[in-house]
Amino acid sequence: MDRKHNDLIGDILEASGEKDKFYNAGKGKPLPKTYMKKDILQNFQEKAKEAGYLPPWLDLQKEISLLVHAAKNEKDIKIINKKIRKYNTMCPPSMQKLPILLSELEAAKEIW
Repeated sequence: MDRKHNDLIGDILEASGEKDKFYNAGKGKPLPKTYMKKDILQNFQEKAKEAGYLPPWLDLQKEISLLVHAAKNEKDIKIINKKIRKYNTMCPPSMQKLPILLSELEAAKEIW
């Protein structure tokens, strides 16, 4: 063997007779100019938004909002506060909310 390294893909292509037929001229659809200006997270968020993906905490936020507007008694408030605790573990720190009280239900409706 006259090579200093193993070229597994090259060996497979050579064995199948395809080694000299493979031309990679670097052609393809160019990346958008904004692609390199963003970091990986921003690119992921953009693609996820285009695909219609919502983080689970946003779905939970919408569910809590519906429950808050429909709440009537202390039992409803306990269910809502349990969901708020779960929401607070999932969402970014700046989006966290305090538990609500039955006496403060009207104010909570404005917040949620």
